Amino acid sequence: MTGTMASWRAFDGALAGGSSRLLFCDGSEIDLDVLRWGAAAAGDDAWLVDRCAGPTVDLGCGPGRLATALADRGVPVLGVDESGVAAMHCHRRRVTMLCQDLFAPLPTEGGWSHVLLADGNIGIGGEPARLLERAARLIGPGGTVLVEADTRADLIWQGEVRVASGGLVGDPLPWAVVGVDVLAGLAAAVGLVTTGRHAGARAFLELTRP
Repeated sequence: MTGTMASWRAFDGALAGGSSRLLFCDGSEIDLDVLRWGAAAAGDDAWLVDRCAGPTVDLGCGPGRLATALADRGVPVLGVDESGVAAMHCHRRRVTMLCQDLFAPLPTEGGWSHVLLADGNIGIGGEPARLLERAARLIGPGGTVLVEADTRADLIWQGEVRVASGGLVGDPLPWAVVGVDVLAGLAAAVGLVTTGRHAGARAFLELTRP
């Protein structure tokens, strides 16, 4: 029997490596790439990691894949995630991490060099423009927000999703899916300039605060 549980607990199941799916309110669903989340940074991750040369905040850091890669290079990094399982993994990897809402106050706001929003985390909260504004407030002039977008360039989807993991389905939570061209437009509207782009199996934008 399929039960229900709080959405953060469903993400805990996904972050623990269990087979998980994201269920959209329109009836569509996708597999969550939990094996990649829990593994070491690899492949296209290098595009993001190579662009972080100074203090970096990883919003929605999960098990700490990218944060670990940066820490191993000597880059100061702070992970932020609400998941207790994410916190456990980051602790094991010796990654500095705050287990809290990414919209809650963070240390030295306005003084970070880079913000990471990878693995679809631009969808958190269902308002990508608001999340971009949040990220922009964390960095100083010349700082960058590195965002993973959907490869379907013109896509914008906003609504509710549920996380299904381990036979349980989480409560509805607001989410968004944003194509790379739409993301560039949203970024421009909040004062961020697109200064880099990666197009491959995954799509990324580098957004700079003037």
